[in-house]
Amino acid sequence: MSRPAPQAGFTLIEVLVALAIIAVAMSAAVRVAAVMTQSNGLLRDKSIALLAARSQLAQLHLEGRFTQGSKVFECDQGRLLLRCEQTLRPAENGRLLRVELSVSDRSREAPPLARLETLVSREKP
Repeated sequence: MSRPAPQAGFTLIEVLVALAIIAVAMSAAVRVAAVMTQSNGLLRDKSIALLAARSQLAQLHLEGRFTQGSKVFECDQGRLLLRCEQTLRPAENGRLLRVELSVSDRSREAPPLARLETLVSREKP
């Protein structure tokens, strides 16, 4: 009597294990894609906030009026709603002013997106 030939193929257990492995790998790939998208958006917002800070510093130089003190104002950039905080105070040597600009997102409470600090001369060139 002859033996029946073994059938080729996978068992149900092997197929389920393979599907479980694929599901875990796919969920990890989706998570990585989500984190990369979120990081890209935050980097874009930080770059725009730094542009807003540099723009405010350029405007301050053009006006040439360096009055000491602090002020808070809106400095929106396109769709991004920003709040700028500007502080001018004397530097150590007395002839310079320290300018501190901090740019935050107005739509949520979070650490500043950008900070810019520099020294400017009190006298207009």
